[in-house]
Amino acid sequence: QVQLVESGGGLVQPGGSLRLSCLASGIILFPISSMAWYRQAPGKQRELVARITSGGDRIMKDSEKGRFSISRDNVKNTVYLQMNSLKPEDTAVYYCNANYLSQNYWGQGTQVTVSS
Repeated sequence: QVQLVESGGGLVQPGGSLRLSCLASGIILFPISSMAWYRQAPGKQRELVARITSGGDRIMKDSEKGRFSISRDNVKNTVYLQMNSLKPEDTAVYYCNANYLSQNYWGQGTQVTVSS
């Protein structure tokens, strides 16, 4: 079992920045294949924002390229999402996802609100 705990969400003004963190804990004997960030805005489906593999390969939602970046620390089993130039439409609950030994795990989510 893998537990994921997100942190770093909050209220930020348009144009501001936030850095989300997600710590994976539990019995982790092998590298976590991939870690990702999803988000779900009110009334919308959950969508992939960014994914990073244990080898560092990245996928980023096209609309967020240039504003968001994903990174991870394999030793700490932590994934980060740096979000810059935030817009009101980035407001959502952001969820951490990990794929470990072919099992998918989710965090509880952290709220990001972009508003003046």
